[in-house]
Amino acid sequence: MKDFVKNPLPQSIPQSLIDKLEKVETATVGHFMHSVFVDRDISATDASKRVAGTAVTLRLAANDSTLLHDVISTLRPTDILLIDRSGDNRHACWGGVVTNAAAICGFKAGVVDGPVTDVNEIRQNDFPMWSRGRSSITTKLYAQSGAFNVPVSIGGVTVNPGDAVLADESGVIVLAPAIAEEVADRALDMQAAELTLIERLKAGEPLGAITGASAMVTERL
Repeated sequence: MKDFVKNPLPQSIPQSLIDKLEKVETATVGHFMHSVFVDRDISATDASKRVAGTAVTLRLAANDSTLLHDVISTLRPTDILLIDRSGDNRHACWGGVVTNAAAICGFKAGVVDGPVTDVNEIRQNDFPMWSRGRSSITTKLYAQSGAFNVPVSIGGVTVNPGDAVLADESGVIVLAPAIAEEVADRALDMQAAELTLIERLKAGEPLGAITGASAMVTERL
C-alpha cells in the first residue's frame, strides 16, 4: 500500500461560472439548499472575503503535513485547496510559511477542516482562508501519508476534485459542476428580488405585509 497518493489537478470550472458564483451570497443559497454547506464552525479568517473556484483536495494524517508542502506551489489561480485533516482538531497544518507559499503561487483560497496558526500573517498576505479556529501546535514533516486530489470530507460534506466551491463571511458551500450554474442563477434572482423588497421597506411597507407573514398570522388568530 502506498503511503502517498498524488493525482493530477482536476479540470477547472469555467471562469465565467467562477465570476458568476462570486456575486452569490452563501446565505442566499441557504434559502433553498441544505446539504451543500460545510460545518458552520469552519469560518473565514477575514469576513470581507468572498471567493469561488475549483476544488483541489488534500487529505493529511493528523500530525503530518509533508504532502501539503510538496503540492502547495503547484496550484492554479482558479483553485481553492480544501484540506481534510482526518478528524484532527489539535494540530495546525497551515501557518505563516505555507501562507507565503500559497500567496506567491497565487491560487484562490484555502479551506482547512481543522485549525490554523499565524493568523496575522494570513491577513498580512491578504490570503482568503477558512478554518476551525486557531492552534499553536503544528504539524511536522514526518512523511507518513497523504492523498492529493481524492474525494475528501470537509465539515461533513463530501468534496470531489473539480467541484465548484463558494466561500464567504457566512460559510462554505460545495456544488457539483453540473448544478453550479443553476444554483448561481437562482441565487442571483433571489438577491435581485431582495433589493426590490428593501426598496418597498424604505417606502414604508411593513415586512409582514410584503412577505405574507402577517396574513398567515391573522388567519391563525
